[in-house]
Amino acid sequence: GGWAFALNRVTAIGLTVYLFLHLAALSLLARGPGSYDNFLALTENPIIKFGEWAVVAAVFLHGLNGIRIILTSFGVGVTRQKQLFYSFMIIAVLIILIFTIRMY
Repeated sequence: GGWAFALNRVTAIGLTVYLFLHLAALSLLARGPGSYDNFLALTENPIIKFGEWAVVAAVFLHGLNGIRIILTSFGVGVTRQKQLFYSFMIIAVLIILIFTIRMY
């Protein structure tokens, strides 16, 4: 339970930080076509590509862990929380691997 809780908190913080960065990037795009071209050039940076990958990974890890929390809150699988956690994390890793292959 502790690792699941920590994973949920870390991904939530990361997604919140991403939200503010995303809004900042969108505000730059409002400055005109030149800003958009500069933004597209920036997105080809390997560090930005890794950041995009990390956001997608965080979304699936956080989302599937959240589904586990919802299920256990409604009494489904309360006695098998560890198995639920591992099952959802395996699904998340598979989705992340598929995304990684398609992205790169």
